[in-house]
Amino acid sequence: MARWEPGAQARLQSAALELIARQGFERTTAAEIAQAVGLNRRTFFRHFPDKRDVLFSGQSELEAALVAGVEQAPEGESPMGLVGLALARAADLFVNVPRERARANQAIIDAEPALRERQRQKYADLARRLGEALRDRGVSDLAAMLAAESAAIVFTVAFVQWLADGESRSLSLIIAETLAELRALYVPR
Repeated sequence: MARWEPGAQARLQSAALELIARQGFERTTAAEIAQAVGLNRRTFFRHFPDKRDVLFSGQSELEAALVAGVEQAPEGESPMGLVGLALARAADLFVNVPRERARANQAIIDAEPALRERQRQKYADLARRLGEALRDRGVSDLAAMLAAESAAIVFTVAFVQWLADGESRSLSLIIAETLAELRALYVPR
């Protein structure tokens, strides 16, 4: 029976992307998504707090990777050095993510104002949590806030580039280049 097969969360995500792409976000229900993979509505809500979260399912892993990047960094790193290590750790999560799937997911988010707002809130939450991790490492409040917000911007810019048609570079490389470009903004040309 489908409901006992492993990978229910991934199957729900795939079904959600397919149904939402075809019907639109507002017209697709959690029950329809669950039914498409042989599950029931209650099972859907065991995996996702609400329908929107099916599109943001990697958030907790992303946050954990960013925080671990800061916590496990060697002593003596600058705040932006810590951010670079955190972003590198986060980029590793995307090594096996099919870019087309990520593009489809982002296209759905981009098409819905409420989902775009949800994404902004998710990035703000990541920056807040990263700032806390930086403060736990002894970084001052102001420096932690600046570094964490910079990290969110770097990730956002790099992620958009990674999703672009024809882009073949890894997210890790794009993040490193974006971070280097941010640092270069302070160097006279």
